[in-house]
Amino acid sequence: MASAPIRLRIALALDYQVAEPGSDFVFNIHAAHTQRQHVLEERLQLSQPLQPLVEADPSTGNRYLRLHARPGPLTVSYDATIALHHHVAEPDDIAEVPIARLPLDVLSYIYPSRYCQSDRLYRFAMREFGHLRQGYGRVQAIRDWVLQHTTFTANSSTSNTSAVDTLLETVGVCRDFAHLMIALCRAINIPARFTTGIDYGADPALGPSDFHAYVEVYLGDRWYLFDPSGTAIPMGFVRFGTGRDAADVSFATIFGTVATSAPHIAIEAIADDDGRLVTPHHCAQALSTDG
Repeated sequence: MASAPIRLRIALALDYQVAEPGSDFVFNIHAAHTQRQHVLEERLQLSQPLQPLVEADPSTGNRYLRLHARPGPLTVSYDATIALHHHVAEPDDIAEVPIARLPLDVLSYIYPSRYCQSDRLYRFAMREFGHLRQGYGRVQAIRDWVLQHTTFTANSSTSNTSAVDTLLETVGVCRDFAHLMIALCRAINIPARFTTGIDYGADPALGPSDFHAYVEVYLGDRWYLFDPSGTAIPMGFVRFGTGRDAADVSFATIFGTVATSAPHIAIEAIADDDGRLVTPHHCAQALSTDG
């Protein structure tokens, strides 16, 4: 079944100082078009007179902005209005999908990847979760275990931190929580993927709004949302990109010498055309913006 539509307005600005002779950028900051996430309107602004190219990856739907920037200051601004029409299901009704029935485009998400070394966590995952009843509940148990055994600590990890590192060090940021949950799911043959975007409802005590990493797990023939960091409200996630891990969906990949500063990000719930305001909230049901 579908939930009441949620309408969100997002805005972000990225500031750079580009050194000679210029730099190439690949951004993943455009909201994804999915069956249940509709981009109603959007606007991209660049402080330099450039010719940007926006392309969608046919296999993932990720939308990439590519540009070559000149030396000097560069500001990339993007804002959009998004309508979310979540698929909602009862967790007890959602089964795991046997490997023999997995669609071809899902198979890559059961294999180990750079930051999600599921092959190294097989014995651990089987000991902790192998005996649990299969289905959504088992994945929820993995999510809860990661949340309970990992402390959210800003600046506690680097771009090289992997799922195994996070398991051993028991601290991390949303990226690390997601990698660990994904690796544990894959270790027991449950497809899971890394998802990036912007989140609604994050605790202001954690700092200014930022990009968010969460997890989508393939169950019951669709991708369901999970937030192992527990820092936001899944009903308010706006998806930008999906991939095997963070290496696939960085919000900015830069080729050249560039000085960066913290992004400026805002998200708010707004009323629809009929004046109805639906605010994202925590719920016990399973949610998906896929299919």
